[in-house]
Amino acid sequence: MKIRAGVVLAAVYGLTLGWSVAPAGAQDLSEHAVKSFMEYAWSLTPQQFSKPDGSVIMIDKTKKDQVLVPLDVAREVIKAGRLSAHAQICELGDDQVQNHRALMRREDAKKKWTQQQMVYISQLHLTTLMLLTGRIKLVEKQGDKEVVIDEKKETAQTCTDEQKKKVKEMIAAYVAASPAPAVAAAPQGQQPQRQGQNQGAPASTGSTSVSETAIEKK
Repeated sequence: MKIRAGVVLAAVYGLTLGWSVAPAGAQDLSEHAVKSFMEYAWSLTPQQFSKPDGSVIMIDKTKKDQVLVPLDVAREVIKAGRLSAHAQICELGDDQVQNHRALMRREDAKKKWTQQQMVYISQLHLTTLMLLTGRIKLVEKQGDKEVVIDEKKETAQTCTDEQKKKVKEMIAAYVAASPAPAVAAAPQGQQPQRQGQNQGAPASTGSTSVSETAIEKK
Protein backbone atom coordinates (compact mmCIF):
# COMPACT_ATOMS: atom_id res chain seq x y z
CA MET A 1 0.00 0.00 0.00
CA LYS A 2 1.12 3.57 -0.63
CA ILE A 3 0.51 6.95 0.91
CA ARG A 4 0.75 10.43 -0.54
CA ALA A 5 4.28 11.81 -0.39
CA GLY A 6 3.45 15.25 0.97
CA VAL A 7 1.87 13.93 4.16
CA VAL A 8 4.73 11.58 5.04
CA LEU A 9 7.54 13.96 4.12
CA ALA A 10 5.97 16.74 6.18
CA ALA A 11 5.95 14.40 9.17
CA VAL A 12 9.58 13.39 8.55
CA TYR A 13 10.54 17.06 8.39
CA GLY A 14 8.87 17.54 11.77
CA LEU A 15 10.98 14.72 13.25
CA THR A 16 14.26 15.55 11.57
CA LEU A 17 17.35 13.59 12.58
CA GLY A 18 19.31 16.73 13.35
CA TRP A 19 22.58 15.76 15.01
CA SER A 20 21.96 17.76 18.13
CA VAL A 21 20.79 14.33 19.35
CA ALA A 22 18.23 15.92 21.64
CA PRO A 23 16.54 13.78 24.31
CA ALA A 24 13.69 11.68 22.96
CA GLY A 25 11.07 13.84 24.67
CA ALA A 26 12.50 17.20 23.59
CA GLN A 27 11.20 17.30 20.05
CA ASP A 28 7.43 17.07 20.20
CA LEU A 29 5.53 16.25 17.04
CA SER A 30 2.35 17.93 15.96
CA GLU A 31 -0.86 15.92 15.99
CA HIS A 32 -0.86 16.00 12.18
CA ALA A 33 2.67 14.58 12.01
CA VAL A 34 1.88 11.80 14.49
CA LYS A 35 -1.22 10.83 12.53
CA SER A 36 0.83 10.75 9.32
CA PHE A 37 3.29 8.28 10.82
CA MET A 38 0.43 6.22 12.21
CA GLU A 39 -1.33 6.01 8.86
CA TYR A 40 1.80 4.88 7.07
CA ALA A 41 2.54 2.28 9.76
CA TRP A 42 -1.03 0.99 9.42
CA SER A 43 -0.61 0.60 5.67
CA LEU A 44 2.45 -1.59 6.31
CA THR A 45 0.95 -3.65 9.13
CA PRO A 46 0.50 -7.24 7.91
CA GLN A 47 -2.73 -9.19 8.18
CA GLN A 48 -0.99 -11.81 10.28
CA PHE A 49 2.13 -12.00 12.43
CA SER A 50 3.93 -15.22 13.33
CA LYS A 51 5.47 -15.26 16.80
CA PRO A 52 8.71 -17.14 17.60
CA ASP A 53 6.71 -19.89 19.33
CA GLY A 54 4.83 -20.61 16.10
CA SER A 55 1.52 -19.03 17.12
CA VAL A 56 -0.07 -16.52 14.78
CA ILE A 57 -1.64 -13.16 15.56
CA MET A 58 -4.32 -12.18 13.04
CA ILE A 59 -4.74 -8.47 12.32
CA ASP A 60 -8.30 -7.48 11.38
CA LYS A 61 -7.63 -4.76 8.81
CA THR A 62 -11.34 -3.91 8.76
CA LYS A 63 -11.21 -2.76 12.39
CA LYS A 64 -8.53 -0.11 12.26
CA ASP A 65 -9.86 1.84 15.26
CA GLN A 66 -9.49 -1.24 17.46
CA VAL A 67 -5.85 -1.78 16.50
CA LEU A 68 -4.39 1.71 16.49
CA VAL A 69 -3.21 3.22 19.79
CA PRO A 70 -3.93 6.70 21.22
CA LEU A 71 -1.98 9.67 19.87
CA ASP A 72 0.04 10.23 23.04
CA VAL A 73 1.21 6.61 22.99
CA ALA A 74 1.99 6.75 19.29
CA ARG A 75 4.07 9.89 19.85
CA GLU A 76 6.25 8.08 22.41
CA VAL A 77 6.66 5.10 20.08
CA ILE A 78 7.75 7.42 17.27
CA LYS A 79 10.31 9.07 19.56
CA ALA A 80 11.70 5.64 20.42
CA GLY A 81 11.86 4.90 16.70
CA ARG A 82 13.81 8.11 16.20
CA LEU A 83 16.37 6.95 18.78
CA SER A 84 16.62 3.58 17.03
CA ALA A 85 17.24 5.42 13.75
CA HIS A 86 20.15 7.27 15.37
CA ALA A 87 21.52 3.92 16.54
CA GLN A 88 21.26 2.43 13.06
CA ILE A 89 23.07 5.40 11.49
CA CYS A 90 25.81 5.04 14.11
CA GLU A 91 26.02 1.28 13.43
CA LEU A 92 25.02 0.43 17.00
CA GLY A 93 23.10 -2.72 16.17
CA ASP A 94 22.91 -4.16 19.69
CA ASP A 95 21.84 -0.84 21.16
CA GLN A 96 19.19 -0.49 18.48
CA VAL A 97 17.73 -3.89 19.35
CA GLN A 98 17.83 -3.16 23.09
CA ASN A 99 16.04 0.14 22.49
CA HIS A 100 13.24 -1.61 20.60
CA ARG A 101 12.92 -4.33 23.21
CA ALA A 102 12.76 -1.75 26.00
CA LEU A 103 9.94 0.01 24.17
CA MET A 104 7.98 -3.21 23.83
CA ARG A 105 8.49 -4.08 27.52
CA ARG A 106 7.21 -0.65 28.48
CA GLU A 107 4.04 -1.08 26.50
CA ASP A 108 3.54 -4.71 27.55
CA ALA A 109 3.88 -3.69 31.20
CA LYS A 110 0.84 -1.43 30.85
CA LYS A 111 -1.33 -4.55 30.44
CA LYS A 112 -3.81 -2.64 28.31
CA TRP A 113 -2.96 -3.50 24.69
CA THR A 114 -4.24 -6.44 22.68
CA GLN A 115 -1.80 -8.62 20.76
CA GLN A 116 -2.88 -6.85 17.57
CA GLN A 117 -2.03 -3.50 19.11
CA MET A 118 1.38 -4.76 20.22
CA VAL A 119 2.09 -5.77 16.63
CA TYR A 120 1.02 -2.31 15.49
CA ILE A 121 3.25 -0.61 18.09
CA SER A 122 6.23 -2.58 16.82
CA GLN A 123 5.33 -1.71 13.24
CA LEU A 124 5.04 2.00 14.09
CA HIS A 125 8.53 1.89 15.60
CA LEU A 126 9.87 0.14 12.50
CA THR A 127 8.14 2.52 10.10
CA THR A 128 9.59 5.53 11.91
CA LEU A 129 13.06 4.02 11.70
CA MET A 130 12.66 3.38 7.96
CA LEU A 131 11.43 6.90 7.23
CA LEU A 132 14.24 8.55 9.16
CA THR A 133 17.06 6.40 7.77
CA GLY A 134 16.11 7.09 4.17
CA ARG A 135 14.54 3.78 3.17
CA ILE A 136 11.86 5.75 1.37
CA LYS A 137 11.82 7.17 -2.14
CA LEU A 138 9.44 9.20 -4.26
CA VAL A 139 8.13 7.82 -7.52
CA GLU A 140 6.07 9.49 -10.20
CA LYS A 141 2.88 7.62 -11.02
CA GLN A 142 0.11 8.98 -13.21
CA GLY A 143 1.23 12.55 -12.64
CA ASP A 144 1.37 12.21 -8.85
CA LYS A 145 4.22 11.45 -6.47
CA GLU A 146 3.90 8.59 -4.02
CA VAL A 147 6.12 7.24 -1.27
CA VAL A 148 7.41 3.68 -1.61
CA ILE A 149 9.92 1.52 0.22
CA ASP A 150 13.46 1.40 -1.16
CA GLU A 151 15.17 -1.56 0.53
CA LYS A 152 18.42 -1.06 -1.43
CA LYS A 153 18.94 2.58 -0.52
CA GLU A 154 21.97 3.21 1.66
CA THR A 155 21.75 5.56 4.62
CA ALA A 156 23.34 8.89 3.69
CA GLN A 157 23.82 10.21 7.23
CA THR A 158 27.11 9.82 9.06
CA CYS A 159 27.92 9.56 12.76
CA THR A 160 30.96 10.87 14.63
CA ASP A 161 32.49 9.16 17.65
CA GLU A 162 30.99 11.85 19.89
CA GLN A 163 27.53 11.33 18.41
CA LYS A 164 27.84 7.56 18.75
CA LYS A 165 28.74 7.94 22.42
CA LYS A 166 25.74 10.21 23.00
CA VAL A 167 23.35 7.78 21.31
CA LYS A 168 24.67 4.89 23.41
CA GLU A 169 24.14 6.95 26.57
CA MET A 170 20.59 7.89 25.59
CA ILE A 171 19.65 4.30 24.81
CA ALA A 172 21.26 3.06 28.03
CA ALA A 173 19.16 5.58 29.98
CA TYR A 174 16.00 4.59 28.12
CA VAL A 175 16.61 0.89 28.77
CA ALA A 176 17.46 1.51 32.44
CA ALA A 177 14.18 3.40 32.90
CA SER A 178 12.19 0.55 31.33
CA PRO A 179 10.90 -2.66 32.96
CA ALA A 180 13.61 -5.29 33.23
CA PRO A 181 13.35 -8.38 31.02
CA ALA A 182 11.48 -11.24 32.64
CA VAL A 183 13.64 -14.03 34.04
CA ALA A 184 12.95 -17.27 32.19
CA ALA A 185 12.95 -20.53 34.13
CA ALA A 186 16.18 -22.48 33.70
CA PRO A 187 16.84 -26.23 33.98
CA GLN A 188 18.15 -27.37 37.37
CA GLY A 189 21.81 -26.61 37.80
CA GLN A 190 21.82 -23.77 35.25
CA GLN A 191 21.61 -20.05 35.78
CA PRO A 192 18.27 -18.40 34.96
CA GLN A 193 18.29 -16.39 31.76
CA ARG A 194 16.65 -13.04 31.26
CA GLN A 195 14.31 -12.82 28.32
CA GLY A 196 16.14 -11.38 25.35
CA GLN A 197 19.59 -12.29 26.74
CA ASN A 198 21.90 -13.88 24.17
CA GLN A 199 19.10 -14.00 21.66
CA GLY A 200 19.71 -13.04 18.06
CA ALA A 201 18.78 -9.57 16.91
CA PRO A 202 15.82 -9.11 14.58
CA ALA A 203 16.80 -10.14 11.07
CA SER A 204 16.44 -6.59 9.78
CA THR A 205 15.17 -3.63 11.78
CA GLY A 206 14.89 -1.79 8.49
CA SER A 207 12.67 -4.38 6.90
CA THR A 208 9.17 -3.65 5.66
CA SER A 209 7.96 -6.82 7.38
CA VAL A 210 6.91 -6.61 11.01
CA SER A 211 7.42 -10.35 11.24
CA GLU A 212 11.17 -9.67 11.39
CA THR A 213 10.90 -7.58 14.55
CA ALA A 214 10.57 -9.27 17.91
CA ILE A 215 7.58 -8.50 20.10
CA GLU A 216 8.76 -8.87 23.66
CA LYS A 217 6.20 -10.52 25.91
CA LYS A 218 6.73 -10.84 29.63
